[in-house]
Amino acid sequence: MPAQRLEDLAAIEAALWQELGRATRDKAHGWRIGVLASAGDDGADARSVVLREFDAATRELSIYTDARSPKVQQLGADPRATLVLWSAALGWQLRLKLSVRVETCGLTVSSRWALLKMTPAAHDYLSPLPPGTALPSALQPPERGTRDHFAILIARVEAVDWLELHAQGQRRACFGAGPGGWLAP
Repeated sequence: MPAQRLEDLAAIEAALWQELGRATRDKAHGWRIGVLASAGDDGADARSVVLREFDAATRELSIYTDARSPKVQQLGADPRATLVLWSAALGWQLRLKLSVRVETCGLTVSSRWALLKMTPAAHDYLSPLPPGTALPSALQPPERGTRDHFAILIARVEAVDWLELHAQGQRRACFGAGPGGWLAP
């Protein structure tokens, strides 16, 4: 977290990339869980997701998912998405414009599964039923599926809309392929 209020656009941009990296390692970071929105058949579709990795060099985020989830089909049809993150500690909101690809096999998927499979989080990807399947009761089926449904969303950040809520006044800026710029909050 920046020790003082940053004034320079370059410093703000560098800090937001650094904070995204921290969010993937610090489970208490406000940006660890965000809202990912994509285009569904009935319009916008949004859900909470957990940031797992961030590569600052490529500006790519990794998010784990079930390959049978609606977001996977939606992103396969239209890879554009928006991720909204809020950190009360920073007073910063990010709206990230993303281009997302889905990986269901290969070294990236198998190496992440090797790390995940012995943790409680692995159960999220082992259901024999696709996400959203109607159940007769609140209890999950006792059977476990296979890791065949584990997938990773690789989301390349195309543009950032940064908003700071602060006692001295709100500020907003955008960062993209070109130089950043100030916006009206």
